[in-house]
Amino acid sequence: MILATLRSEIADFLGALITVYTLLILAYIVINLIFAFGARPGYYRWLDAVLTFLRDVAEPYLRIFRRFIPPLGPLDLSPIVAILVLRIVGSILVGLIDDTS
Repeated sequence: MILATLRSEIADFLGALITVYTLLILAYIVINLIFAFGARPGYYRWLDAVLTFLRDVAEPYLRIFRRFIPPLGPLDLSPIVAILVLRIVGSILVGLIDDTS
């Protein structure tokens, strides 16, 4: 009973972690899209820290997919594939950990 509860909590934590990472990747993509349309905010130390954090968190994972999926002109499909793979593999892992049978 305790082991089942622990497995369920670990699965819930992993699911939440995957959701947060997906949101960070989406925030990074949206900010890069805003910059691509020409918006240039002034320099603020906190904004630079947030942008650096998002880049440092999202870019290593996205770089894996950019090696295999070249951009189609100005359109980069690698973040879409990266998020789909993250969600699918995450769902499989959560399902394997939280196997209630």
